Amino acid sequence: MIKLAVDAMGGDYAPQSVVEGVKLARNSRDDIEFLLFGDEKQIKPLLKDEKNIKIIHADEVITMEDEPVRAVKRKKNSSLVLAAKAVKDGKADALVSIGNTGALLVASLLIIGRIKGIDRPGFTATMPVMNNDKGFTMVDAGANADAKVTNIEQYALLGKYYSELVGHVNNPRIGLINNGTEADKGDMIHRKMHDALQSMNANGEINFIGNIESRELLNGVADVVVTDGFTGNAVLKAIEGTAMSGLGLLKESIKNGGFKAKLGAFLMKDSLKKMAKKMDYKRYGGAVLLGIKDPVVKGHGNSDAKTVKNCLFNAAEIVKSGYVESAKNHFTKVAETK
Repeated sequence: MIKLAVDAMGGDYAPQSVVEGVKLARNSRDDIEFLLFGDEKQIKPLLKDEKNIKIIHADEVITMEDEPVRAVKRKKNSSLVLAAKAVKDGKADALVSIGNTGALLVASLLIIGRIKGIDRPGFTATMPVMNNDKGFTMVDAGANADAKVTNIEQYALLGKYYSELVGHVNNPRIGLINNGTEADKGDMIHRKMHDALQSMNANGEINFIGNIESRELLNGVADVVVTDGFTGNAVLKAIEGTAMSGLGLLKESIKNGGFKAKLGAFLMKDSLKKMAKKMDYKRYGGAVLLGIKDPVVKGHGNSDAKTVKNCLFNAAEIVKSGYVESAKNHFTKVAETK
């Protein structure tokens, strides 16, 4: 039985959306036990059936407005901190939260801890592409605004293991986001990043395909994309915003396009549904913090029940995949040889 520690009080609509998402996941799979950390008085009335669900009361809540480091250190009885401790103590296999991103990052680092040899863990986000249903994986999607060459090298390896073991992609193609595809493009740090990844490719560590431009991401140019957290987060939000705006524009055009537009939409209903599903980034189940000793999944703060369910399923699949063990083994060996 996989055990997931869930921060039931995190997010814009907690605990309602979190509990509803847990119920959807529980009703779909019977191999997961959900440990809900939060205010029992608020959570219990939302549950008619507590099968495979256990409530662990937490007196405190870390809000979206709290300063991350101060909140984690001072609110020791908060739902997030107690959930992280459960993972560290081996009482749960993975941590899931849709709450304060900074606080989740701090709790993961201070309580669960980094994999030996990892300098800075990075958030990964899986995003849709046009030519397959697996999408592409991007690291870092916002954990670290600045990145050194060493960080990018580690992101490439973490992304490789994640793509292979969780995404089931054989020998994933790894690209570096830059302002051009030529090897000498970008500022000095990006040129050094390119050269370092090229060296790893020559050594057979990764399948590096070179620099890639962000406009090609949705065309499936790479399976894993590495970048600094500032650029990654900007790209992530641009893709999300473009997808939502594009679908909104299509709906508005059909609505105001008269009889012919509505007839065309009716005849293309199935195709339009497939397009909307393909561009729905929420189906990939949140961002994963790679480089931590146990799986940590972060969902959007405004996640609804369906999105929460996807986050929970993603966490369960990471546990089953053995990804963390593979990453630990690799980086521990590297650290021991230094």
